[in-house]
Amino acid sequence: MLSSASNYPLSLLLATLLGILSACASTDISPTRWVSASTDQGNIPLEYTDGGDERRATGTFSAGSVTLDFGGDSQGPAKTAKPFVKVPFETLTGAYTLDLPRDGRYQIRVYEGEEPHFRVTPAPAKVVAAPAPPTDSPIKNDGICLASEAPITVSVGEVFKDGEWVRDFYSGVRAEVVDGEVTMTPAASAEGLLLLEPVDNTTASFTWKGATVYFVVTDRFANGRQDNDNSYGRKPDGEEEIGTFHGGDLAGLTQKLDYLKALGVNAVWITPPFEQIHGWVGGGDRGDFKHYAYHGYYGLDFTRLDENFGTEAELKTLIQEAHNRDIRVLVDVVMNHPGYSTLQDMQTFGYGGLQDGFAQHLPKNWGDWAPQSYENYHAYHALLDYDHPDWSKWWGKDWVRAGIADYDNPPTVRMDERRGSLAFLPDFKTEADKTVDLPVFLQNKADTGARTLENATVRDYLTTWLTDWVRRYGIDGFRVDTVKHVEPEAWQGLKKAGQQALDEYRAANPDQPLPAKDFWMVAEVFPHSVTRSEYFQSGFDAVINFDFQSESARDGARCLSNLEPVFAEYSQKLHGDKPLNVMSYLSSHDTRLFSQMHDDPRLQKRAASTLLLLPGTVQIYYGDESGREFGPTGSDPHQGTRSDMNWAAIEAGEKKELLEHWRKLGQFRDRHPALGAGEHKMLDQQPYTFARTLETPEGADRVVVAFAEAQK
Repeated sequence: MLSSASNYPLSLLLATLLGILSACASTDISPTRWVSASTDQGNIPLEYTDGGDERRATGTFSAGSVTLDFGGDSQGPAKTAKPFVKVPFETLTGAYTLDLPRDGRYQIRVYEGEEPHFRVTPAPAKVVAAPAPPTDSPIKNDGICLASEAPITVSVGEVFKDGEWVRDFYSGVRAEVVDGEVTMTPAASAEGLLLLEPVDNTTASFTWKGATVYFVVTDRFANGRQDNDNSYGRKPDGEEEIGTFHGGDLAGLTQKLDYLKALGVNAVWITPPFEQIHGWVGGGDRGDFKHYAYHGYYGLDFTRLDENFGTEAELKTLIQEAHNRDIRVLVDVVMNHPGYSTLQDMQTFGYGGLQDGFAQHLPKNWGDWAPQSYENYHAYHALLDYDHPDWSKWWGKDWVRAGIADYDNPPTVRMDERRGSLAFLPDFKTEADKTVDLPVFLQNKADTGARTLENATVRDYLTTWLTDWVRRYGIDGFRVDTVKHVEPEAWQGLKKAGQQALDEYRAANPDQPLPAKDFWMVAEVFPHSVTRSEYFQSGFDAVINFDFQSESARDGARCLSNLEPVFAEYSQKLHGDKPLNVMSYLSSHDTRLFSQMHDDPRLQKRAASTLLLLPGTVQIYYGDESGREFGPTGSDPHQGTRSDMNWAAIEAGEKKELLEHWRKLGQFRDRHPALGAGEHKMLDQQPYTFARTLETPEGADRVVVAFAEAQK
């Protein structure tokens, strides 16, 4: 979502194409053994629970034939039961034969209220709660060093010459270097920081190693047009709106570009803007909310923009207006999987099938289906016939592995990282060398831009569709999702095609100051750290760094000098014998928010220096700079990281001091690519002082940063 599907927040771990129907009500253990299960190999151990009108027995089953015995008269022939399908009864006795499609943990669920029935479904996954703050939380006062507001003398002689004038960018105060030193007082709001640059500073060239990337979940950032908020018949749920569309769009993002520019941002990363599945699936492990593809990771048609996000004219305007402000645009792309099947899309595009006689249980518009009081949003799967021949009218078995009808049955990604199914999503066959035609539903989709390509594989189609947006609009690069789940050759091909498309755009638009010459790609590979891996040989210029968010960010917010080993290590690896680049972050849509873990305003303010003074590319997650709070999350702990941008608090002035601090540091980083791309050297321990220097076409970019800790 996925950031990624591999880490999603988007954790629909059991909202699969085969469905999950369990409601996960809290229960008490009951010793009554009201059903037994067996195979030719012997009895299957079961755990029994009782929850009011419903009883459940849970066990681990192997694929194949299973006999369920409810006692009573079991001498006659066993009746037949199917997974997911309700079996009505007046008195539940006797034996049933059940054929299970795959290994796993299953529940036998008996409902004894109105319309008594039983059915067998996959057992729910264990709900993962949002991580609790560490026991040594920096919220404790004794974990935070105090910043000095007294004059301090800083050694700068290794960077600035005697007689040279330097300026503290934070306060604007100037001082002359005498005997290799300057004496200055940190600004009252600077948290003890001096940001020193030459007074005659000239703007240095942009480099991705020094970039500040602002990541927005487009739907949750800014609503520029309300007339497209409910495209394709999508609807709010009238509850907590955990997984519904909230209205953010490309027009809204364009309106906020000056806000980003003031923050020092020089690249913006947007979630996939392509047309998503129109309907919803059950959200979270409990199916306790409707989950639409508001995040962009459940693609349907990669040749069209999703109407909720906007029009192609609005995409063109966004990119041009961003370029006019020297802001590059990165688009999130997914080649590992398309989106799930939904009731609404089945009806709209005429694929899949229902169990015989079950159409009567659906409303006129299938997407309006709602669960009964004893069901959840996974329960609609019981209506579907996953062996129906009309599943061929969906993506088709030549395009994806999905484990339904005659499609190949994928393993889990734990068994096969590249051909496995991630969160039970249909898995694109990007490794296949077979020539394929367009999927049937796209052949029949009136507004698609997809056309049959000669002698094209699945990978060829996806590469063509994604890079065509670069060719037409001058997108500067891709943030690539779920990279480790696709073969390296696919990424090499995507990078080559992306560069060619960018070259063609630049040739056709010679007056555009941006994009840059080189097409840039950054990989999401969970849980990659600051190491050189094979992904740097697979077309990627950088990999997302998952290490920094936890201990390093926390410790740096407590006291900036704690980060010296991190600064030194990152710089050494960025400039070593085999140089590399990573993109580090404080918060993300697939992990947690910094504000969620650290609600102390001082730490949220100081987090700016931990991130924006870091070597390498850095990523601000929307609202890091304004203390955006964790939102409603249901049984998916990641949904709350995608709350609406807190514009009301910003406009009311509630976040003024926090935001201004982030802006000062962000603008300083934007002025000086040496902060991210330069070589790091510690100059002094007290006050903690370091330098960053970088040779650029305009000359040497030089800065010195000092942090004055108050003496106890």
